[in-house]
Amino acid sequence: MNLRFVEAFYWVASLKSISRAAEKLYLTQSAMSSRIATLEEELGILLLDRRDKQFKLTVAGARFLVYAQKLLELQREVKAEMGSGQAMAMSMRIGAIESVLHSWLIPWLEKLRADYPALELELTVETTPILIDQIQRGTLDLVFAVLPASGEGVRTQALPPMDMAFVGHPDLHKKRNYRLDQLAGMELLTFQKGSQPHVTLLDLFRQHRMEPKKVHAISSISAMVQLVQGGFGVAMLPRAAVERLTGFTRLKLLTCDARLQSLPINASYRTDPSSRTVETVVQSAIAFAGGRNNEPKKRPKVNP
Repeated sequence: MNLRFVEAFYWVASLKSISRAAEKLYLTQSAMSSRIATLEEELGILLLDRRDKQFKLTVAGARFLVYAQKLLELQREVKAEMGSGQAMAMSMRIGAIESVLHSWLIPWLEKLRADYPALELELTVETTPILIDQIQRGTLDLVFAVLPASGEGVRTQALPPMDMAFVGHPDLHKKRNYRLDQLAGMELLTFQKGSQPHVTLLDLFRQHRMEPKKVHAISSISAMVQLVQGGFGVAMLPRAAVERLTGFTRLKLLTCDARLQSLPINASYRTDPSSRTVETVVQSAIAFAGGRNNEPKKRPKVNP
């Protein structure tokens, strides 16, 4: 039995789509359909119910899916046991929100490449809803987003949340400390409407019975930073991203008397019975992000 054909069936069944499975395995749809048809011919049974436009496994297909997973797991164990000790080949499709990109993602990827020189990477930067849709569809292997993804074959692990902070221009925002009512009188910038930072910022003012002057919804951290530099207003951003960006541009973390809610980060990924690559990468990310989270916090620069 050709295990490549078994793998093809496993991903078709897991992703509930021949086209998505073909994209996952870098095959054409016709090649994927051919592999499934050949496997069915060898087994002497139909694995897919083709009578309906809606994807459905036959009873035999559902039974064989259990064996397909076991076969792929056994293949993985044999390769690990009989391997030559060569560097593990790693091909990963990773997605992340901008907050992760501008904080620890780049140094983590540099460490990952140093640990696994055979790493081949596809990186996507998108909003949480898009990333969740892509991991559920199987077009990404691993995503770092605010919300956890769900679905068959998808697992999630929580990473350390990100502290949020107000950031301004050092020449315009010179006070040592700011009260929330003072910030309410300024033009504020945060992420797109409906996002966790946008919602929690508005809730913060409601809890203190305040109405902010203006809250601008900006989907890009780079755009927010440029607007702050241009004197447009004060942005609410992840502290780690601001500390990293201060190496490239002039920003000032503003001390405020109100506590901001942290930004949750979740690593969602698809399990693969034929490889431990994704789990290895996830554990690397958790260790790296956790280590950075335990580093002493930098004190914000204070202008008199």
